[in-house]
Parts: sequence; structure tokens; C-alpha cells
Amino acid sequence: MAGRRIPHADGRHVAMPLGGIGTGTVAVGADGGLRQWQFHHIGNHHGDLPGSFFAVRATQWEPAVDELRVLQARPVDGPPTPMVDDDAVPDWQRRLAGRYGVDGATFSAVYPRASVELHDTTLPVRVTMDLQNPLVPLDTDASSLPVVMATFTLHNPTAVPVHGLLGGALQNAVGYDGVTPVDGVRASCYGGNTNRVLRSGGWTHVLLENHTLPAEHPGAGQMVLAADDPNATVHLQWRDPEEFFAFLRGRAMGADVERLTMTPTVADHQVGGPTSLHRPSAPGETWNAGVAVPFFLEPGATTTVRLLLTWHFANRYVDFPQFGPGHPQWGPTRFWLGNHYALAHEDALAVARDVEARWTGLTGATKAWTELLADGALDATAVEHLAAQAAIIRSPTCFRTADGAFFGFEGVNGASTRGHAGDVGGSCPLNCTHVWNYAQGVARLFPELERSMRTTELGIMQAPSGTLPHRVVVPTYLPQLWDVPIGGPDAPALDGMLGTVLKTYREVRNGAGLDWLRRCWPGVRRLLSHVRSTWDPAATGVLRGVQPSTHDIDLRGVNSFMGSLWLAALRAAQEMALLVDGSGDAELAAELSALFERGSDAYDTLLFSGEYYVQVLDPGEVREFQWEQGCLADQLIGQWWAHQLGLGYVLPREHVVSALRAVVRHNLRTGFDDLVHPFRVFADGDDTGLLMCTWPTGGRPEVPTRYCDEVWTGSEYQVAAHCLHEGLIDEATAILDGVWARYDGRRRNPYNEIECGDHYVRALAGWSVVDAMTGQQWDAVRRDLTVKLPDDDTWLPVVLDTGWGRVGRRGGEIVVECLHGSMAIEGLTVTLEAAGGASTESRRRLDVGDGIVVTPGAPATTDLDR
Repeated sequence: MAGRRIPHADGRHVAMPLGGIGTGTVAVGADGGLRQWQFHHIGNHHGDLPGSFFAVRATQWEPAVDELRVLQARPVDGPPTPMVDDDAVPDWQRRLAGRYGVDGATFSAVYPRASVELHDTTLPVRVTMDLQNPLVPLDTDASSLPVVMATFTLHNPTAVPVHGLLGGALQNAVGYDGVTPVDGVRASCYGGNTNRVLRSGGWTHVLLENHTLPAEHPGAGQMVLAADDPNATVHLQWRDPEEFFAFLRGRAMGADVERLTMTPTVADHQVGGPTSLHRPSAPGETWNAGVAVPFFLEPGATTTVRLLLTWHFANRYVDFPQFGPGHPQWGPTRFWLGNHYALAHEDALAVARDVEARWTGLTGATKAWTELLADGALDATAVEHLAAQAAIIRSPTCFRTADGAFFGFEGVNGASTRGHAGDVGGSCPLNCTHVWNYAQGVARLFPELERSMRTTELGIMQAPSGTLPHRVVVPTYLPQLWDVPIGGPDAPALDGMLGTVLKTYREVRNGAGLDWLRRCWPGVRRLLSHVRSTWDPAATGVLRGVQPSTHDIDLRGVNSFMGSLWLAALRAAQEMALLVDGSGDAELAAELSALFERGSDAYDTLLFSGEYYVQVLDPGEVREFQWEQGCLADQLIGQWWAHQLGLGYVLPREHVVSALRAVVRHNLRTGFDDLVHPFRVFADGDDTGLLMCTWPTGGRPEVPTRYCDEVWTGSEYQVAAHCLHEGLIDEATAILDGVWARYDGRRRNPYNEIECGDHYVRALAGWSVVDAMTGQQWDAVRRDLTVKLPDDDTWLPVVLDTGWGRVGRRGGEIVVECLHGSMAIEGLTVTLEAAGGASTESRRRLDVGDGIVVTPGAPATTDLDR
């Protein structure tokens, strides 16, 4: 397994979530333990299923050895990190691993593939467990499977044969609410749980159920624990891990397994073994189940055992408070949303059988993706953190309702939200346009999901006046947030509206198609008309007045944060008008072009200080929550967008470069001990991080812009990617090194970049770093690809709308290789990298004739000298 090797003592905060899009997850720690169980439609980093673990019993007869170990390293303590609690290990795990755990563990991963090597001086077998959930970009169905696939590699390094059992244990959580603390097998929401065995297709399945629940119960469903051995032995219903250990210790190796072939629903074949109970659990209790696969290893031999865990919970309800005024007429109604993933299979057993049949294909496609990232020109640290972008999409932050619509909170409530929202559930619902302005990962990896969000914005959220509230209420047939205070900020966020224009054009460039654009276009025109009439009625090209923003406050005056988004949105709308080419659209395109030119000149004249862009308030405007002469990290967010969409410069390049250099020079800080944190602490101690705003020339307002002293990874990624676009490699590297050092597992989780909640979607700006590193720009309308080319005999990943693969340079040829789907390219422009990674000034447009279509196994080449 490629990836940085982390000793478990150095990775106390590592918790890599495993689960599909909208399915819920369970996380694996660097110590090998499973925690953060979140299958029941609600985010909860303290979600716990006691009695769920992996174990091994290994024996030798001469000399006599009989060792039983939980496959989790003994706990290591250390100081907690502010605003993060991924290091939390449940008490029962601490006790269990403290008594039965292995000496140590080493973790490595390229998301979603994790490998944990277990080390123990007295265990006569070496064990490595590899865990994953299928992740295949562009294949939403394969990436939405509710499954954890575990492969255990067992090696005998001794001179004596070893035999034993590889075990997996799981608590029956059917009926669980996802929140109530569980004490052993006791929780108030449990009762009536049953487990049974079914052997079929070469696998042993343990079905965890509860037939006493109504079909519409939020916790109704099924779980399955399965092993790839039809003769695996099962301890069906037990309460305490010691019962399962007694079961494992009592096995006579190789005893009479033949009788199992004739009794596929019998749990255990050994006469005299511990008795599995066969009755529903008592009220307030559930059962645990365990499966064990026998193995025999000659000296030096290696074998593998596969286990899988699947789940199926169809009944998602609105179980979170929504923004906007209360509606007493709703009363205590639970609004049903459903889970789209649950429609693909009848139950968890059907999921298991599907995954078992497709195991090789699913793991092969996932491996192809991780190796695409890991084996190219990207360095190992970048690969680890950029691959982890997809973890946000598959965390409880995001979900799909039964009709397939895609929704996202801002994050998952956790330690960073306890002061105002508690630490369970989704943070700040729902589809917040201004936070999702930063997120680029969903659009690149699963474009159909981003299109769903645009459909929701322009078809449901948008008011008849054209304004666009920045949150949606679900179910979407309920009244939306029109003409009412919303929250965060109260009035519809202007940056969210401008972002919707940009994101609509992004989806078109990423394969949505012109028919899709024509359906969206009336809403975009109404939105533009509303923005123009509200903030620029005189058609000056400059927005003025109260401008609600992602900082949860109202910006005022003239500022380049909102202004650069506005300029980029004008250019994007101009391009869309030309593509639609309907009645009056050409005239609109010309009008928008002229408005852009006026606005660009005016913003630059008014705001450029000679070093960076400042804010200018109109006479009489309040100074509270403004920055004025400050240096805002996000002052050029619209230019970042413009580069991604091939829109050119919205402000003069030399001023853009100067401003970016100033942001890094003034806002990138190392050492936070002497910084007073009035809000939340996302960087401390000797961390390096990019402050949201500083005042290098003085003039900090008495009440400055909110969050100015915070460090947001989403903004850091945005600025770093923009620096890469401008060729500011050192500046970009300094920012990224700071982010990734903070989230290296020692103090923060590489798979959980936080802000107002865990798995925060603003951090999905990180995918723009991938595109900036590779130079990828893709215009699906024209099938036109632009990329950088690394040094000879290496390559970079590219993700188009219909396929993904790699582009590299081999001597005088460019090689395009597709690894998934197909890649039809009609235009190819390359930038050659010089020594040291600096890009040459010139781009080269290559002749690819009538275009190329690249499919897996059939790479295409074109002559660089054409």
C-alpha cells in the first residue's frame, strides 16, 4: 500500500472514514480500531458500537503456543487538540486493547484504501489488514455502496506450522438512533434484535436484524457481517467480548467442518462449544455476533481472509433543525426523505452478495484510482491529502434523498460546534451556496451530483424575484426561505448568488450539455437581473451597498472579494449567453462584456493600493465587520474561479500577482501562541496557517471582519491553487506545507479538515490544487483539454466528464492513457515544465486531427513536434 507510514503513537488523530456516498461511515484508526460508527443518517463522531472489532487466535503445537489478540494496538495518550476530537477512543476499546491488543500498529493509506500492519513480539503470525470502500470517480453507484471490504494477510515467519482463526465481531445496531450512548449491549432504543446465519455463494453471512420494528422506523434495516469461507464458524448472539474470546479459544482446529455443508443455517459445528442464544434481545438490549475463519500456515507461508460489513437503512427523516422562522403548523411531523443508496439493493444481504460477486472489479477500479494519484508526478504528501478530498463527499456531511437529489450540510457537528449547535448532526443545513462556492471536488469527481445542486438552486430555492436564498429547506415541497431571515447571514448571500452563476458554467464545461444549460438559463438570467438591479442599478460594473457574505456578516462599500466574484460571474454569463444563442442572448452577451470592462477598470482603480486590493467604504457606511485597509486572504476569489473556467483575467495580471504575494507575505503565519483567538482555534502552537485577514499598514477596525483571526483550510487551498496558476510555486508550497503539517495525524486528522464542523465542505477547494498542479482545464462543450506536461517518463492524472486517466511525456510524444470510461479529446494544449517545476511561458496547441478517443487498454499518442 502506497502512502506515508504512520506509527499508531504518532497517528492518534487518524480516523479514516469508510463508506459510500450518502451511506454513513465507520472510521479506522491508526491503531486498527473501528470507531465513529455513523450508519443511522446522523453525523456523530462519538457513535460507538461496543463489541465490534477484529481478532486473531494463533496456535502452534510444538513448541506449544496459543495467543489471542485483538487487532488493535494498545492505547497511547497525549494532549488533545482544540476543536478536534478524532483522538477519542471509546472506554471499552481502551480496556479491551489494553488487555488483548497488539504491541503496535503502522498505518498507511491513499484514501479510500487503508493498510494497518499489526506488530506483536509474541504472536506467531504477522497480520496486515487492508480496508476500503469502493471509490470510482464518475461512477456514483459504485461509489455509493454501503460496505467495508476487509482483507487480512496472515504470514507465518516461524519455522513451525501455525494454525488459528481470524475473527470479526459486530454489534447488531438495527433500531439504533445513532446518538444514544451504548453501554455494552444496552441502549434504550434496542430490543427485539436477532442474528441468524446463511451460507451461500462460498461465503458465510451473519444477518443482523430486528423484525419487531415498523417498516417506517428510522432505525429499521439490516446489517451483515460476512466471511469468504462457507465453513466459517459463528458465535451468533453474545453480550461481552469475553464470550467471543471463550468461543475462539474453545475451537478445536480443523474439527468436523463437513457437517456445515449440509446445514447452512447452523452457526457452529463444534459439539461442546459455547452456546449461541436463539431469542430476540430483551427490551433495552441487543446482541453482538462474531464470525471466525480457520487458517493453516506452513513455515514461510501466507494466506488471506476476506471479511465484509454491509448495512441497509432506508428511512432518512429530517432529524435536524432547519434555518428560517418556525412553522408551528408542522407540529411534531417527521418529514421522510429516504436514502437513495437503499434503492439499489433490497437489503444488506443483497449488498453483500453484489459486492462478493464484483469484489475483484470493485477493488481493481479503486486501486486504479489510488495508483493514478500515487504513482505519478505528485509527491507523496500531496497524494495523501488530495486523495482525502473524496472523504468529505462520502462523510455524513453529504447525502442523497430517495429521489436521487444531492444535499450537503456545511459539515458535521463536532467539537468545533459545541458552543452553538452541540456535537451531533449536520452543521448549518443545507446546500449553503456561499460555503459550497469553494468546493470543487464534487464537480470534478461526481459531476452528476453537482448538477443536482444547481437544479435545486435554480428550480426550488430561487424566489420569483430572482433572488437566491443561500439555504434550502427539505423536503423541498415545504416553503422555502423567501423574504424571511435565514441565518449565516440573515439576507440571501450575494457571494452565493454569484457562485451559482459560476457553478452553472462550470457544470456546462464539465459535461452537463447545452440542453441542460438551456433549462437552467432562465433562472440564471433572473438571478443576474436581480443582482444588477439591487447592487448596480446604474450599470457602473461595481457592486455597492449591503452585501451579505460567507463571513456571516454584511460587507459594505466596494471590495474585491465580492467584486472579483461579480466580474468572473459576468464573464461566465457572457459565455453561457453565447452558447445558448437564443433570442436576445447575443445582445445580452455584448452588454455583459461591456459591463465587465467597466467594472474591471473601476475595481482596479478604486481598490488597488499598490500592493494588494483593499476595501473602500462609501461615506456614512458602518465600519463594523469590515476590513478597509486590511489584506483579506480571499480578496481574489473570483480570479481563482476565472482561471478554473478559462475566463482569463478579471483584473490586471500584474496587480493580481502582487496581491497574492502580499497575502502570503502578510497572512501566512508560523507560531500562534501570542495570537488572541476571539473565535475558534484552527491553528495553534507552532502551526503554520493563513490568517483570514491582517492589517500590515495598520487601521484595523475596532470591530473587524468576522473570523479575521481564524485559519480556514478552504481559503488556504483557494489561495494556494491561485498561486500555482500564477506560477508562484514557493508561495503555494508554503501554504500547502502548513495545511498538511497541521493535519498530519499527530494533532489533527488528515481525513477531517474542520471549520464550523467536521468534514467541512469549504475544504473541497483542495481539488482545485490538483487541477492547478496538473494544469488541467477541460471544456466538454468543445472537448478541449489543457494540461501541463511533467518531465519525461512521468505523468499526471486527468479527470474528464466521461473518463479519467493520465497524460505524460515520453521523448517526443505525449501519451494519453484512459483507466476508466472513455476520453474523447478534440483539442489538446500543453504547457511544458522546465527544470525545477517552473512552467515555460509558452503553451503549445497540438494537432490531434479529427480528435482522439481513448479507452482503457488503448493509449493514444501524439507527436510533440507537430
